[in-house]
Amino acid sequence: MSAADAVGSEHRSLGLGMCVALVVGNIIGVGIFALPASLAPYGLNALTGWLITLVGCTFITITFAVLPRAFPRDDGPYAYAQRAFGDGAAFFVMWCYWVSTWMTNATIAIAVVGYFTVFFPALNTNPWLPPITALSLLWIFVAINLRGARTAGWVQVLTTILKLCPLVGVICLGAWVLFAHPSAYTHNVPPNAASWGEVSSASTLALYAMLGIECATIPACRIKDPQRTIPAATIIGAAVTALIYVGVSLIPMLLIPQKELAASSAPFADLFRRVLGPSSGEILALFIIIGGLGALNGWTLLLGEVTQGLARHGRFPALLARENSHGAPVFAFVITGLVASAVLLSNYDQSISSGFTFMSVVVTATNIPMYFVCGLAITVLAWRGRIPAKPHQAFGWAVAGFCAAAYCAWASVGIGLRPLLYTLGLSAVGIPVYLTFGHLRRRTPVTSAVTD
Repeated sequence: MSAADAVGSEHRSLGLGMCVALVVGNIIGVGIFALPASLAPYGLNALTGWLITLVGCTFITITFAVLPRAFPRDDGPYAYAQRAFGDGAAFFVMWCYWVSTWMTNATIAIAVVGYFTVFFPALNTNPWLPPITALSLLWIFVAINLRGARTAGWVQVLTTILKLCPLVGVICLGAWVLFAHPSAYTHNVPPNAASWGEVSSASTLALYAMLGIECATIPACRIKDPQRTIPAATIIGAAVTALIYVGVSLIPMLLIPQKELAASSAPFADLFRRVLGPSSGEILALFIIIGGLGALNGWTLLLGEVTQGLARHGRFPALLARENSHGAPVFAFVITGLVASAVLLSNYDQSISSGFTFMSVVVTATNIPMYFVCGLAITVLAWRGRIPAKPHQAFGWAVAGFCAAAYCAWASVGIGLRPLLYTLGLSAVGIPVYLTFGHLRRRTPVTSAVTD
């Protein structure tokens, strides 16, 4: 199904600026802010993991820049996978991505509440306050997205600009410490010996922080001039994010003792408090909360689009494709909001830090199949001669796609047994869904979205 057929031109409201903000804002959610605590146990092995992740994500970026350029009328990854591997593979990929997206929303809400503890310490003592606060955040952004993609897009632009402020601040702080007190970087060097096992685990966690490279391809039906806008937004967004991550990933690890960092709910706020005094941590935490809320807004938008897309392809109830007067898939947002709420509540039997670490690995594991299959899709389509490009260009893209798939296979090694079983269980639920709606699809023709 083409994007043009799925949604009329009157709903193409996302331009290049909003798409870049969507990519940057969704990649730089709260993952980078909470991740130092999760990576702390791996010491400097985490740096090697980061470098491998950035190389792998370069190939993934090429994948999601090439596919919309080659097939501008396709409505995102479902159609790309369908072209190469058929409907079954496409459904499995998007089912896993759908699972990863509503789990991402729950994970972001948990991490934002972790930074709320800087202002409201009672959140760490009262077992009911964190989940109630997180649920409130989820539903606020469901309400915003029900106002339409353009409203959500402007919220994304504003929060992305604000969230870049603390990251630039971390880089500036690290540079100041380097020149003013260079010995500070030698006091807390982690003692971990080199270990490929730790590198693999750290790379899987680091990949969570880079999830979102594909974000501009998901709402393809809402984007102006998708053939040019989607590749440009993907490349610009990924490049900006990589530059920022290189600057901020090492600083907390070298300036905060390893055990203290591993137990922290708000690592960057703790870093600012250590260097600049207590009040600076609160200012930073405020910016991070704003950035996390922006990511929650962006992923809520994508969750509605993925759900609506599956309904358009006849794999979810047609009701979920219906739109309100603002062009928003109202039932898709409400149903997925309920699902994300259930996942959030089920993971509040742990501390904020451990809950974030576990859920971030599961989110990564459920996201990997789409990256893997889309990478292989370029290789397969190029082999079949179905990539509209010159032979040497198609060959280069095929190699990049294969490298993206190989990286995803390697990153999956670090998932761990418990997250893997959790992921397999969630993925298996998709089998009866596929069979049920496949049967209904054969009996009843698929209809496109209907506007109320």
